[in-house]
Amino acid sequence: FLNRFSANVAFLALVAAETGVEAARYRTWAVQQINYFLGDNNHTGGCFSFQVGYGSKYPTQPHHRAASCPDRPAPCGWNEYNAQTPNPHVLEGALVGGPDADDAYVDLRSDYVHNEVATDINAGFQGALAGIVHLQATNSLPVTNNACPCKS
Repeated sequence: FLNRFSANVAFLALVAAETGVEAARYRTWAVQQINYFLGDNNHTGGCFSFQVGYGSKYPTQPHHRAASCPDRPAPCGWNEYNAQTPNPHVLEGALVGGPDADDAYVDLRSDYVHNEVATDINAGFQGALAGIVHLQATNSLPVTNNACPCKS
């Protein structure tokens, strides 16, 4: 569930940096947060992306009805919800709620707190990504040490 807050604060940090508030520090911090979401972390041996479909290791059981239900006419009920198998549909691009305060994360659909793909999480994430694209376009993207480069 920490992605919910970190994504929004990353976006706000980039907005604040644009107004001159500790620009270098806030930009670097925001980019590091996005790097963490996209795989610069130690989950499942490292390079685990919390964005579904990004990289080679990512959540396969986001808490999302349309992604977790099989195609009709197959049933979609509690048996399908509680199945500990990957969702039949990949919810490409969605950021899950993420780890807890101790940085623990389990990819389990029924753990909705950490696997929810709500709009309040993804809105901040998309805003921060747009800010990073802006930094890249204006040659002001800070250099960070990312152990897992894009699409690792």
